[in-house]
Amino acid sequence: MAKIELENVSVTFTAHQQKRVSFKEYLVRGLFFGARNPALRVRALEGINLSARDGDRIGVIGHNGAGKSTLLKTLAGVYPPTAGTREVEGKICSLFDITLGFEFEASGWDNILYRAYLQGETPTSVRDKVDQIAEFSELGDFLNIAVRNYSAGMQMRLAFSIATAIEPEVLLIDEVLAVGDLAFQNKAKARMKELMKSSRLMVIVAHDLNAILDMCTHVIWMDHGQIVAQGPPKEIVERYQEAAGQPAHAAPAPAAELELQAA
Repeated sequence: MAKIELENVSVTFTAHQQKRVSFKEYLVRGLFFGARNPALRVRALEGINLSARDGDRIGVIGHNGAGKSTLLKTLAGVYPPTAGTREVEGKICSLFDITLGFEFEASGWDNILYRAYLQGETPTSVRDKVDQIAEFSELGDFLNIAVRNYSAGMQMRLAFSIATAIEPEVLLIDEVLAVGDLAFQNKAKARMKELMKSSRLMVIVAHDLNAILDMCTHVIWMDHGQIVAQGPPKEIVERYQEAAGQPAHAAPAPAAELELQAA
């Protein structure tokens, strides 16, 4: 069974006003102004409550900087909560920052194994998938050389091929994915549709409100790290549009698709 349970979850980051402080500034500010590089506490998420089970398709909407991506990364375990509790059951497939964990001095073949292990695969389970991943990526002999020699598009093709090779129970998606050249996009779209159908539970961040209405069973509206409202897609989308001064959608566009942008 797939399950997500967030109870009063908050995520706070500590940032400094300056990246570096010179020795001169250290002396001057330290002697005459006290604080040399004061820290700022940034509340990225605050008091998030979310419960989801098998069959749920959760859409997350909100303006840029609302905390949507932070929520996804918290669900994936990238960011641990600084307050509250997070419980996620099921094998997670995260389709964002998909090149995270690449060893750029290692070959494509080696990175297939590294990334697969990070996704929870074992040496036994990944053995049957290596050739399928390589074939889907269409990188051929490039898999024999270090990933640092790949173009950005090639890196994304390899990362996408690895990330989508598992059978996900919990699927986490950011709507914008760079997956290589135009010819590769059709394969990527087909793979995405398969994942969406086969996953038990899905959470997707999207600005395409028609896609949200078409795909989701529940919608969360976020603003400044908090949940403004959540509930049935049509109701929440219309409230979000009214707040943004946009006309409400009468109905979702037919066959709305997740748009995959070329690198």
